[in-house]
Amino acid sequence: MSVLVVGSVAYDTVSTPESIRQDSLGGSATYFSISSSFFTKVSMVAVVGEDFTNEDIQILKSRHIDLTNLEIKQGDTFKWEGIYSTENLNTRSTLDTRLNVFENFSPNLKGSQRRCPYLFLANINPELQINVLSQMESRPRLVALDSMNLWIDSKNELLKDAIANVDVVFMDEGETREFAKENNLVKAAKYIQSLGPKIIVVKRGENGVLLFNNHDTFSAPAFPIDQVVDPTGAGDSFAGGFLGYLASSNDLSNEGFKRAIIVGSVMGSFCVEEFGVERTSGLSSQEIWTRIDSFIKLTQLSPEKELPNWNNLFAGEDIFVPPTNTK
Repeated sequence: MSVLVVGSVAYDTVSTPESIRQDSLGGSATYFSISSSFFTKVSMVAVVGEDFTNEDIQILKSRHIDLTNLEIKQGDTFKWEGIYSTENLNTRSTLDTRLNVFENFSPNLKGSQRRCPYLFLANINPELQINVLSQMESRPRLVALDSMNLWIDSKNELLKDAIANVDVVFMDEGETREFAKENNLVKAAKYIQSLGPKIIVVKRGENGVLLFNNHDTFSAPAFPIDQVVDPTGAGDSFAGGFLGYLASSNDLSNEGFKRAIIVGSVMGSFCVEEFGVERTSGLSSQEIWTRIDSFIKLTQLSPEKELPNWNNLFAGEDIFVPPTNTK
């Protein structure tokens, strides 16, 4: 099955402890689409300016992403500039944001896009997210939404309305706490679930991911990377792998979501190894499945026959009882 993504395409100028990259291809829809395209068909709704290069168009086309609704408007493409802390790559500062043609972005779904079974509302104004949902001819099988501090602070009530109409919410742990006004992540997730969505995915950077699915909680580590070059886009690449896998498998069971977390984590781990989409756009399927296999082995215990007998270990006669102090 196919995935529809509505979000941004941008040119990012990024400074990290490794190096600086100017005007690299980025944006939430870009990262998501490239990641998801390894698992399913992807259709992108976004806008770029006249400065958007044919080379970058070809990068997207090389992944067979449907670009029929990628608008090219007079003006410049959305541009963002940021710098990452030399001490903590989870911390970054925005130096410049120029919305350009993205400022007046008004998604207009066409044809089969209105019937797409999987929908990802990337990190855009919640007004636009609600508008996109209203254009769907029928309720998609799964709707996922991402957001950020800007919308939590400036469009809080609208964001609540958008969240009430989706199935999956992606936020990092700081955003989750801020939105719920609750420091405890479990309580914060329960609050968001009370608004409507049953599945909350809390992205925790190098500390991995927490999945809250109804009353079930699943934790997955981040895949160990020996050199992180650029964390930009890791969250959207994660979401792309997550939704792409679900659309491919069409398995929306609890176990299916857990497997999607693993796939998403793997795609996010590839993203951080180079600037922008330099790593993910050139991946091979073999690399992806090899890392998925490594990730599974990373999180598995040894076969039961090589472990202690758990039943005996915790049997009453084996419980340690301190000796009675006698004189």
